[in-house]
Amino acid sequence: MAAGAGRTRTTARAALLAGSVAHAFLCGTAVAARAQSADAAPPTASRAADLLQPSVPEDAKLLLSANELVYNQDADKVTVRGNVQIRYGGYQMVAREVEYDQSSGRVVATGEIELVEPGGNRIFAERMDLTDDFGSGFVDALRVETVDLTRLAAASGERRNGDEIILNNAVYTACTPCRTDPNHRSLWQIKAQRVIQNGKTQTVRLEKAQFELFGRPIVYLPYLEIPDHTVKRKSGFLLPRFRYTQKLGAGVSIPYYWAISPTMDATVTGTALTRQGFLLEGEFRQRFENGEHVLSVAGIHQLDRSVFTDNTIDSQEVNRGMIASKATFEINPRWTFGWDVLVQSDNNFAKTYDLSTFDGTTYTNQAYLSGLGRRNAFDMRAFYFDIQDADPETLAESRQAIAQTLDYSYVAPKPVLGGELSANINLTNIKRSRLDSYTVLGVDRFRGLEGTSHRLTAEAEWKRTFILPGGLALTPLVAARGDLLGLGMDQPGAGYSGTYDTDDAATRRMLTAGLEARYPIQISTGNASHILEPIGQIYARPDEQLAGGLPNEDAQSFVFDATSLFERDKFSGYDRIEGGTRANVGLRYTGTFDNGYALRSIVGQSFHLSGLNSFATDDLVKAGADSGLESDRSDYVGMVGIDSPSGINASLSARLDEKDLDLRRADAMIGYEGTRVQSALIYTRIEAQPLYGATYDQDEIQTAAALKFRDYWSVFGSVTYDLNGDYVTRNGIGLTYDDQDTLFSIVYKRERDVDGSIANDWSIGARLSFRTLGDIDVGDTRFDDLN
Repeated sequence: MAAGAGRTRTTARAALLAGSVAHAFLCGTAVAARAQSADAAPPTASRAADLLQPSVPEDAKLLLSANELVYNQDADKVTVRGNVQIRYGGYQMVAREVEYDQSSGRVVATGEIELVEPGGNRIFAERMDLTDDFGSGFVDALRVETVDLTRLAAASGERRNGDEIILNNAVYTACTPCRTDPNHRSLWQIKAQRVIQNGKTQTVRLEKAQFELFGRPIVYLPYLEIPDHTVKRKSGFLLPRFRYTQKLGAGVSIPYYWAISPTMDATVTGTALTRQGFLLEGEFRQRFENGEHVLSVAGIHQLDRSVFTDNTIDSQEVNRGMIASKATFEINPRWTFGWDVLVQSDNNFAKTYDLSTFDGTTYTNQAYLSGLGRRNAFDMRAFYFDIQDADPETLAESRQAIAQTLDYSYVAPKPVLGGELSANINLTNIKRSRLDSYTVLGVDRFRGLEGTSHRLTAEAEWKRTFILPGGLALTPLVAARGDLLGLGMDQPGAGYSGTYDTDDAATRRMLTAGLEARYPIQISTGNASHILEPIGQIYARPDEQLAGGLPNEDAQSFVFDATSLFERDKFSGYDRIEGGTRANVGLRYTGTFDNGYALRSIVGQSFHLSGLNSFATDDLVKAGADSGLESDRSDYVGMVGIDSPSGINASLSARLDEKDLDLRRADAMIGYEGTRVQSALIYTRIEAQPLYGATYDQDEIQTAAALKFRDYWSVFGSVTYDLNGDYVTRNGIGLTYDDQDTLFSIVYKRERDVDGSIANDWSIGARLSFRTLGDIDVGDTRFDDLN
């Protein structure tokens, strides 16, 4: 029986090989049809050979189970029959009969063959006939199901010369829903009369192939040769993309991928636009051991400028283009540096033509060096802001500052006097070539002065929390800050009502002593838990030095609400410092209920107790004006939120006038998220702040909803409505089919163009995506109003 057992082992290996060969073809078909990846390593001949045979460890044990094992010494055959089960090197196989003819060197397996590979792929066949050197053979009624839920079937398969696989009448598709619904039928499939995989040339050739959608052929290819699964990167054309926008017209993009080397590749895309001509784009990518660099270029000769709004940069330019460079490098695991730079022929080219990653309203050019440690962080950056609008004079961009910043933060690794000691350093250099100012209702606001300024800020803070008997938490705090400033900016002029410092250099300092008290009270009932937490803070400080007398570049944006109520310094940047003695008081509540509901809320008020109120002083941009903090008693601020197990959630944030409780600012939201319906209704109100530059009330309602009205089908849309202007500012609607294998989406979006500065104020986008194959895009299908 020793001889019989040895031959049985050979029989098992041959049978397992037949299934592995079938799987090798499947991998080649699925992967090669995708767009090429720039991340993969180059293929090798040995790797290709390995994928054409089972990977079985040298010391693998064979386990054979069958109703009958026959060794015919005269015929030199080994046969196992009846419920044959073989386990070998992680492979599992069942069949009705397996026969090995030693004299002819052939292995034949028949009858409901099923092979399970170590990775979980399952191969089915009715008959396998292979030579024992694995060089040639046949498979009848082949069917393969992979762990990534793709399927391959063929009437027959043949292997020749050890490196060529031929499948006849093959069908390939993906079927994710089949995992839970065996009766599901995929919307698409690929059929080919003949499929030939060549291990030497590492190619898969499809003969008389067709792509079917909804059971009907839509693309017929008499001949197609693609790289097999061993080739991760290969030059060639990718799937086309389509688009349609209002003033560019219909467009077809043909991308060509060029695998230059194992570390370099490029994509060149030509787009034909019916109204504007031929747009050429290129992207060159190079990888290094410690990072990567991407170079992007694009250009067009516009054919029809008349479709754009008159007196815009879009209507005036003929030849337009851009070049961009983006890189990231790791010096070591803690330090990185890089840059992101865009240069355009005009200030609106990338936005008008919706060039990927370059089409925002503001593009931030920057170079940086960053380091991150366990207890400290370093970040140094240089900025240039590219404002993309239709203004031919580029006034908005010329008023932007060129800035360099350095930030360093540190937290002491060990307690200092039992508390936490932290420090921050900021260095900022600003240069602006043109005054940035405007007048609203006779009030001048100076967003940026012409000239240069330098500021070095250093700040340290120490705090420690004491828990007293009964649960009262006291946190004393001490902070010190100093600033050195070099001022080379022009004075704001007679339109500024404040007192601007005229010296070329200035210093300022701030010392703060604070105390915070919290007293959480927990109340438990039979079906709920409640936590009430009264909070009180007091900060004693001298007056802000040179308040309103220095440039304000980074503290212009200011919103007083519940989220900033307990901030030690409520200004958004370093250029302003909150001074004077101030107290903040409030009440925080959290409630959880056994029925799944949860409540959270906070309400409070801030009081200016003594000294100069920084929010009531003049400022180049009127940062504290109409903020709710300009009086000794601030406006009331609060927020409340509720979550429910049914999927309904709601929140409200508001600021109420401290005298008559008039609503000054509000953000309200109610939403529902269920298995078939998602919806949200958002209301925003901002009362006019004339001194701050907002001359009228802003009341806006935004609605968004999605409905899954049938398996895999959804419709979605959103509308944003200006209540004061009585018009729709933007809206969109879309339809999607998604069964995880096939994704179809069509989206219409429109934005109200009040001043005619948007080149395309409406667009239609569509996307058709096939899992394992690729995507066909028509325009932009992003829908940001509904997640």
